[in-house]
Amino acid sequence: MKAIAAFLCGLMLGVGLIVAQMTNPAKVIAFLDVSGHWDPSLALVMGSALLAAFVGFAWVERRGRPMLSGELALPPRWPVDGHLLGGAALFGIGWGIGGFCPGPAIVGTAALSGDAAVFTGAMLVGMFGANRLAAANAAARRTFSREASDAAQ
Repeated sequence: MKAIAAFLCGLMLGVGLIVAQMTNPAKVIAFLDVSGHWDPSLALVMGSALLAAFVGFAWVERRGRPMLSGELALPPRWPVDGHLLGGAALFGIGWGIGGFCPGPAIVGTAALSGDAAVFTGAMLVGMFGANRLAAANAAARRTFSREASDAAQ
């Protein structure tokens, strides 16, 4: 049942992104061009998504648990740290340069858009690199902590 629900939600998201033209980089860049020929139509799409999410989260919180899971797992509101701010900045830079964000890039790749496929490939390489870097940093912290503990004894 979870797989069917996930598929239907993904299909609905993909169709919505196509209908809203969020898979069209020119439309996205026109939205981001506030000093030129600004196209505010994507603000309506984002506002609609926020409203739907607000209603959905309120319903799930009032219900006490999701329909297809035992518990509601929400991300913490704090701390806003360097990782969050850096990730948000990279997301914004990539969106502004490429005209894609991850969801529309995947939909565009499935629709055989070459630009979307290049963006998706670069995104996957970046995700892989970030995971490798995080693992290397965690290993270095463990080694440093162990060495500091040994030196203290």
